[in-house]
Amino acid sequence: MIDAPEIEREAPSEALVALARACGVSVEYFAIDGTQVECSAAAIRAALTAMGLDASSDLACERTLETLEDQEWLRLVPSVTVVRAGQAREIPVHVLDGDPVTVMLRLESGEHRDVAQLDRWVPPREIGPSTMGRATFEIPGDLPLGWHVIEAETRGSRGRGYVVVTPDRVSVPAEVRAHRPWGLTVQLYSLRSARSWGIGDLADLADLCALGKARGDADFVLINPLHATEPVPPITNSPYLPTSKRFMSPLYIRVEDIPEVAYLPSQQRALLAWEAERPQRTNASDDLLDRNAIWRLKSAALEEVFLAPRSAGREARFEAFCLREGAALENFATWCAIAEAHKGLPWPAEFDSPASPAVAAWRDEHADRVLYHAWLQWICDEQLADAQASASRAGMSIGVMIDLAVGVHPEGADAWSYQRVLAQGMSMGAPPDFYNALGQDWSIPPWQPRALEAAAYLPFRDMVRAAVRNAGALRIDHVLGMFRQWWVPQGHIPVDGVYVYVDHEALIGIIALEAERAGALVIGEDLGTVEPWVREYLHERGLLGTSITWFERHDDGTPRLPEDYRPDTLAAVTTHDLPPTGAYLAGEHVRLRAELGMLGTGTIEDAQAEAERERAGFIDVMLERGWILEDYNEEDLIAGLHRWVLDSPALLTGIAVTDAVGERRAQNMPGTDTEYPNWCIPITDGNGVPVLLDDLFEHPRVRRLFRAIKHARR
Repeated sequence: MIDAPEIEREAPSEALVALARACGVSVEYFAIDGTQVECSAAAIRAALTAMGLDASSDLACERTLETLEDQEWLRLVPSVTVVRAGQAREIPVHVLDGDPVTVMLRLESGEHRDVAQLDRWVPPREIGPSTMGRATFEIPGDLPLGWHVIEAETRGSRGRGYVVVTPDRVSVPAEVRAHRPWGLTVQLYSLRSARSWGIGDLADLADLCALGKARGDADFVLINPLHATEPVPPITNSPYLPTSKRFMSPLYIRVEDIPEVAYLPSQQRALLAWEAERPQRTNASDDLLDRNAIWRLKSAALEEVFLAPRSAGREARFEAFCLREGAALENFATWCAIAEAHKGLPWPAEFDSPASPAVAAWRDEHADRVLYHAWLQWICDEQLADAQASASRAGMSIGVMIDLAVGVHPEGADAWSYQRVLAQGMSMGAPPDFYNALGQDWSIPPWQPRALEAAAYLPFRDMVRAAVRNAGALRIDHVLGMFRQWWVPQGHIPVDGVYVYVDHEALIGIIALEAERAGALVIGEDLGTVEPWVREYLHERGLLGTSITWFERHDDGTPRLPEDYRPDTLAAVTTHDLPPTGAYLAGEHVRLRAELGMLGTGTIEDAQAEAERERAGFIDVMLERGWILEDYNEEDLIAGLHRWVLDSPALLTGIAVTDAVGERRAQNMPGTDTEYPNWCIPITDGNGVPVLLDDLFEHPRVRRLFRAIKHARR
């Protein structure tokens, strides 16, 4: 491990430690080499401040801790209580000591249920001039799944909170269990068809699902996050740094598939076809994707289609969509309209919150632009639903597998709309590891756990609900963030951070509930150093893990044999953060990392030798098992490695489209920004020739790979 720089670490006082531990903020952590590292007092204090707590001095810490204890007693009922189905739970109700209280439970269905008071005596608590008492009620264990409301009433006041009943585990359909299907993995933007506007879109996704099932018997397509991007250039290329995770990027709309296009006057349709020709000409090029140029052309066309009259039925469906999405859509569309109007320039200070009167007035004055951005989201929602419907009609048992990014852009729509439940002045990242001696700062604001709980997790629920609404499965990037997050205070280097623990029972429970209701599987990206209990917990809740062949190794570096893989996982040879398998086998990842200055203190010769040892370990096993012949070539090795994962007990197996066609360029090089064209590389074959979706399943390498693995599943 590269030595991290020394930083001044003022030791935290006992008072600061007590407050930190009460709020789930770490005061020490174990580094990747097993040594215990004490967090600095400054980092701990900054994290607590971001939670809205006064930790400025020992006296302030003591007072804050006492205030936190008082606040629990001052709330009539908890804002949210998350339980598992079949689990009874005692719930505290606080009133002035001696006052009567009535409690009622209202189910999602509208049914009312009485709640029994238990014989529990708890000493009253003095809070200022008042004496507060606690009554204990029992939430019954026979409640249905869902978001129910508990209401309490006492003299002069009422209180309410949510009772969220979640499934023990996410169900896996019997068909999936029996057949353990495989599917394709692809960065959707990179796979274009002849009709694409220079970037893979939702119509391409629908066709890929249909073709994948018909030509290869694939049962799912895992794609990159479709989260919203900026409404005007410059557009962030990374799908993992969106402006919103709740809403989608209109870049993925296929303009011609919007029903109103068919009713445009002939001259307008001809103009639209002419506008489409320019980006479509780039589909046959291996030039880097230019989202800014594509969006300028596509948005101009979408503006025209938006103005076209909608039928009464279509207008009613649009209105229903707006009503369903409610204030969240209104805020998002307002943010887009303001950002569009200011074109990257600073906003007026009075626009700093969606609740400000200035924003309300601006929204009224620009209602047409707000409506336009809401309409774009409706079209995205319709076309993604069509893609999933196409997968189902084709016979896929899962269909579209959506990827959920870790966080959002610090200056994006979600950061603006949900600022009350995000930790201001903080960024998520990672502590130092073997590859990043300084740690990592991802520039994304984390959820503020205390505020999120006070909001009954509704912003989190709505984000998950939107993600699974039109999908057969959900992949959660960096699922460890549902357990603990590395917070880096502004002005600190990433090594000077703290872990903040979140209520994983609540977050995972809500994911399980929304996925179960949508009939979607859930896959957690649990790569890296993971505590064993975390994987056990995810398995217990029915969330699948992730197995990547290059990471499945023993401590001595030898590859883990396929029969030793975890069964409840999505297994794949590679992932979007690694080079395609052909490049990896050729050691091109070593050369590229050396060119980018990412090898650390080691030499390129050492790295190449290690890569060769790793490669030889896999080849020896594949030769022994007859998966490759002695005179193997690159294609044979790629097919053999896919035999490897398909021979494992993994429930699902992913095959990267890049591997199938022989692509050599990586989609992303973690740890780089401008040094490498991340997320901008269209799919080409091993000869650098662009491969369009129209020709994908006729490509000789794809056909040979499918033949080689056709009977590989154990």
